[in-house]
Amino acid sequence: MSLTILTLVLAVWFGLLGATKVVAIPAMAERAAHVGFSVGAYRVIGLLELTGVIGLFVGWAVTGVGVAAAAGFLLLLAGAAVAHLRAGDRLLGVAPAVVSAALVAGYLVVLL
Repeated sequence: MSLTILTLVLAVWFGLLGATKVVAIPAMAERAAHVGFSVGAYRVIGLLELTGVIGLFVGWAVTGVGVAAAAGFLLLLAGAAVAHLRAGDRLLGVAPAVVSAALVAGYLVVLL
């Protein structure tokens, strides 16, 4: 996959996730409660995701910013996986974080 396609896929994915967390749509508020987060904490995570999306695009011009954005996403996704496991979620609950992390890792490989 090219850098452009990976960036766009990740930007759409994390842009949607981040926006729904910031706006606190009911489904995201429920997910926050399920994994033990307040809606306010989930909003902060959403803002971090939206900031990471900007970092992905800046990464086209400044590689270090793209690497930092990807590293931030990997940390968020590791936290998401841990939160879902602690909440008793099984494979289906953790799978989105794992798949997202694989895409972010692919972005890093292509970027570097």
